[in-house]
Amino acid sequence: MVQQFKYLGAIISDQGSKPEVLARAAQTLTALSKLKPIWKDKNISVKCKVRLLRALVPSILLYACETWTLTAELQRRIQTLEMRCYRTILGISFLSHTSNDQVCTTIQQHIGLYDDLLTIVKERKLRWYGHETRSDGLAKTVLQGTVEGRRRGGQRKKWSNNIKEWTKKTFAETQALAHDRDRWRDLVHNSFRRRPDDSTQS
Repeated sequence: MVQQFKYLGAIISDQGSKPEVLARAAQTLTALSKLKPIWKDKNISVKCKVRLLRALVPSILLYACETWTLTAELQRRIQTLEMRCYRTILGISFLSHTSNDQVCTTIQQHIGLYDDLLTIVKERKLRWYGHETRSDGLAKTVLQGTVEGRRRGGQRKKWSNNIKEWTKKTFAETQALAHDRDRWRDLVHNSFRRRPDDSTQS
């Protein structure tokens, strides 16, 4: 029995989204490492480095993130990866006494308010859910019952669980709201604490 395979560049696994998220994170760190001369170049402003990073990371990490089923563990891993990226370009070691909040404040001082990676993932997933709910395609049928991954001895985590958790709505309520494009867009916009900057606004 095949437990894992690659389809259209993404890993499909009986372990759910974890293998794909971890693979994307590893690819992101590899790309980050290749640009080390840029991160260490003192002639390049921090603002420029941050904007380069925020253009690079989503293009690698967030490919097909709309299909992910995110457990609490995977959400923490995404947040940890983002902090690692920022610490790298700022030259701040994890062994230092600089907190993640201080790192975020430093980034904000250079580019203004911004959306963190996890917020971007959530918004992409919610927007895609709204789009597919309004459609009549196969994806609509599949996503409503998608089951991805099960911990041994644990309960299965459904793709749709994220939608209910993030919107704080029942599945029936999200279905009704998603059919109204404007109301759904407002819900997505207001569901998370935002740090918008002009490079991530949509």
